[in-house]
Amino acid sequence: MSYPQRIVCLTEETTETLYLLGEGNRVVGVSGYTVRPPEARKKPRISAYLHARFDKIEALEPDLILAFSDLQADIVNELIRRGYTVVTFNQRSIAEILEMIRMLGGLIGCTSKAETLATSLETGLDNVRMTAKQFSKRPRVFFEEWDDPLISGIEWVEELVEVAGGDPIFPELRHSKLGKDRIVSPDEVVRRQPDIIVGSWCGKSLQKKKIESRQDWQQVPAVRNGQIHEIKSAYILQPGPAALTEGVRQLHEIFTKATQ
Repeated sequence: MSYPQRIVCLTEETTETLYLLGEGNRVVGVSGYTVRPPEARKKPRISAYLHARFDKIEALEPDLILAFSDLQADIVNELIRRGYTVVTFNQRSIAEILEMIRMLGGLIGCTSKAETLATSLETGLDNVRMTAKQFSKRPRVFFEEWDDPLISGIEWVEELVEVAGGDPIFPELRHSKLGKDRIVSPDEVVRRQPDIIVGSWCGKSLQKKKIESRQDWQQVPAVRNGQIHEIKSAYILQPGPAALTEGVRQLHEIFTKATQ
C-alpha cells in the first residue's frame, strides 16, 4: 500500500509530529512560523497562519496537505478546489492532541510509531501530575492568552495548568474555541484573585509592567508577589507535542517555585 510521501504542513504541530515519528523526510513545505525541529526551518515556507502561497504549494507537488482549525478554512477550500487532498485537524484538548497524533500516524502508515509517541506523551503528563500532588496548596492561575482584549486560556492550556498543579480561575470558559468567547474583564480577574499570572501573547513578548499598571491590579496576589511569568507561544499555544512536554514543564516549574 502506498502512503503520502510529499506532505505540506500549514501549521507547526503536524510538522513537529512528523519529525518525532521519524518521517521528517516526507515534509516538503512548512509554515513560516515553524521553529521545531530546527532542521524543518530549512524546508520551503509556504504559509502564514491565515495566508498561503498557492503557487509555492503547487510547485512542491504535494500528495497530502495538513491544516488546522476553522481559521484555515478559506485556505483549505481553495486547495480542495485546486484538486489537493487536505486533512484539517481541529484539536482543542489534550485528548484531541493525542488523537491527532494517532490519526496522523494512520494517514502515513506509521500507526505503531504514532501509538508509541502518544503513549510516551501520556506517561510524561501522568508523571507531572503525580509530582504536582506534592504541592501543599494548588495556586490559582490566570493564563493570559492575549492582553487587549484580555483573553483567558484555551482548553488544552487550562488542562495543562491543572496537570502542572494549578487551578485556572476561568474554568467555565475553557471549552470556548474562539478567542472572542474567552474575553474577560480586568475587574473580574481582580475579583478572582489569582496567585500566579502566566502570559503568552501570541506573536509578541509579554510586558510585565503593562500588567502591573492595570487599574486595581496591585490588589491581585500574583502582581503583589511578583508572580507574573511568560511562556513563549511556540511552547504552549500550538496544540501539539511541544505543549505536552515543554509547555507543561515550564508551567510546573513556575508553580513549583511559587509554592515553595
